[in-house]
Amino acid sequence: MGFAIILVAAGTSSRMGFPKLWTDVSERPLLAHALDMARAADPTELVIVVAPDRLQDAQSLAPSASVVAGGARRRDSVAAGLDASRAEWLAIHDAARALAPAELFRRGLAAAQPTGAAIPAIPLKDTIKRVADSRVVATPPRAEHVSIQTPQVFRRDVLERALAVTDDDVTDEAALVEQLGIRVAIFEGDERAFKVTTPLDFALARTLLSEAG
Repeated sequence: MGFAIILVAAGTSSRMGFPKLWTDVSERPLLAHALDMARAADPTELVIVVAPDRLQDAQSLAPSASVVAGGARRRDSVAAGLDASRAEWLAIHDAARALAPAELFRRGLAAAQPTGAAIPAIPLKDTIKRVADSRVVATPPRAEHVSIQTPQVFRRDVLERALAVTDDDVTDEAALVEQLGIRVAIFEGDERAFKVTTPLDFALARTLLSEAG
């Protein structure tokens, strides 16, 4: 059973205003930490880095990985990573979730076996409001909602069908799989798999890496 990890590193980092994956965290680029965690999940499996540019720099961080150019949209970048592997099972992972522990990948692969699709979730901490025109429209029950992370794990044929069913872009691949009517399993996520998006996130990442030694 072949397994590959696709590290999606092709975002523009528009919210940060600088290339966050190349920003040093504990003296190494954030992308390097993401690669470390991916390799720790299973050193024998293929890691594919999908990057918008600096492909040679990415390759130097991970000589054993496959590095490919990303597309204009997230789904295009995922498709590029998919084309670079023949593995039966694939974990799609945001490189910005650089501290996601290795066991999260293994947990996802196990959870995906029955249906071919599984995604990590953690409970919401805040109250959720549905809004429109700067006004609250509704307050959905928090217990019925979760926060979704990556890695998201799919069997190859499921991901291929999902990418083919529509040309719409999405924020995660599970949304495409749902359109096929396939049950997407949920497995326990991890607080360490937060997405580094803000300066506060960088500070937290530095603290966690420092504590980990």
